[in-house]
Amino acid sequence: MTLTSSAVNRIKTLLLQRPECVGLKVGVRTRGCSGLSYVIEYATEKGKFDEEVTQDGVRVFIDQKAQLTLLGTEMDYIETKLSSEFIFNNPNIKGTCGCGESFTM
Repeated sequence: MTLTSSAVNRIKTLLLQRPECVGLKVGVRTRGCSGLSYVIEYATEKGKFDEEVTQDGVRVFIDQKAQLTLLGTEMDYIETKLSSEFIFNNPNIKGTCGCGESFTM
């Protein structure tokens, strides 16, 4: 997984507010219309089986169960007038639901 500069900057800002955290953890859970959804949590340590991505001083840990799902994925952060969110440009996705909250592999 790679991070855009926008994602790196947003993660740095988030972690400044949580000094006890060392990075973010990204995972995939079963839920939503299409079956899978991304989950992002603060991480106070690297899990035993987590994959670590370090980019421009930012650490992102990938949950063991999500590693194959996120292979080749780019994590970005976008802001519009109505929302701000992390998005995942994942080449492995076969389809998404209408609302964009979940996907299938």
